[in-house]
Order: sequence, then structure tokens, then C-alpha cells
Amino acid sequence: MGRRFAEIAFTPLVKEQQKQRGSRHLYERIEKSNMQKSNDLGDRLGPSEQEFIQQRDGFYMASVSETGWPYIQFRGGPKGFLRVLDPQTLGFADLRGNTQYISVANLHHDDRVALFLMDYPHQSRLKILGRAKIHEGNAEALKLIESLRMPGEKSRAERALIIHVEAFDWNCPQHITPRFTQEELATALEPMQRRLKDLEAENKRLRDAAAKQNVL
Repeated sequence: MGRRFAEIAFTPLVKEQQKQRGSRHLYERIEKSNMQKSNDLGDRLGPSEQEFIQQRDGFYMASVSETGWPYIQFRGGPKGFLRVLDPQTLGFADLRGNTQYISVANLHHDDRVALFLMDYPHQSRLKILGRAKIHEGNAEALKLIESLRMPGEKSRAERALIIHVEAFDWNCPQHITPRFTQEELATALEPMQRRLKDLEAENKRLRDAAAKQNVL
């Protein structure tokens, strides 16, 4: 866990709960260890985080409403639609959806977001805290939107969202149930499919050979 994530997430009430439930000493040790690593704030995405993000075909994004209620929305697309622009910046073209605009309105009120990225097959998850800025309604925004659009995407992109990363943390894999997309299943089953085709071809060859013997 990076120092910056602990600074944001471990509020006084959180620390008090950790003390009451017996886990505070564990996280306190991590925090002290991170304090000694002055260059490791945990606010810059490294190679493993960047690769993980680029392989995702969806993520969950939480925003904060005017009434203080959290709101979580799923964003999906082809792998790589969430772009790593630099170690502290993410961006994506926000496609037209159900036109409720709850997340958009929330971001006009409070720019803080939490991203939750899941890799179900490998039971991995990455949490990112950041601040999002909406770009829309002018020529500069249109240029940015086009630069973030995925090739072949037909849905209308209404805006670009640029997220400045404040902190991130890898979450424990415990209790993640492995799930697989059609693409992932097809890749996993490809050797079996090839083997079945080979067996079918061999069976056909043997049947044809047997038929010729019967004719003779």
C-alpha cells in the first residue's frame, strides 16, 4: 500500500475502527515503512499498474452526489479504452448511455472519483483514487475526444474524462470468484477445440477406411 492511499483512506475514524478490531498495528507498520521510502508516495502508476489497466475491458467508477450519497457506475469497452496517458493521468472517451447524467452532474459538484478495476480470472483488483475533469463543448474537447476514441467505435462519445491519479492500492484477492468472458473462455478452450477437430478428422479417416474394406 502506498503512503498516499493510506493518507486519504485512513481517516481518524478508520484508524479508530482498526484499533478496536485489532488491525491497526499492521497498517501502522506499513505506513511507517512507506514513510521511509520518500520516493514511493504511491501516486504514480508503475509498469504493472499500467499494464493491468490497459488489459481491462471495464471498470467501476464511484462519484459523490450533492447530497453526499455515493454513486457507482460501470464503464465498459474494448480492452485499452481506459488510456494511461502518463503515470498520473488516465483518460477515456465517455460514450452516450442512458442519458441520466448522474455521474456527470456529480463531477460538476465534486471532482473526486474512485475507480475499481477487476481481473476476475486471475483474482486481482486495483483501486484508484483520483480527480476527474470533464472536457466537452468546444473544439479542444472534440480533439481530445477523438484522440481517446477506440478504433471502430460507432457509439457517440459525448465528452472526454481525464482523471488525475491521487493514489492507488492493490486489493486482497480473497473472496474474488473467478469469472470469464467469452473471449477468455475461447482462448482457454482453443487447445481442446483443436484436439476435438483432430479426433473428428481421425474418426472420419478410420470410417472411410473401414467402408472401403467392407466394399472389398
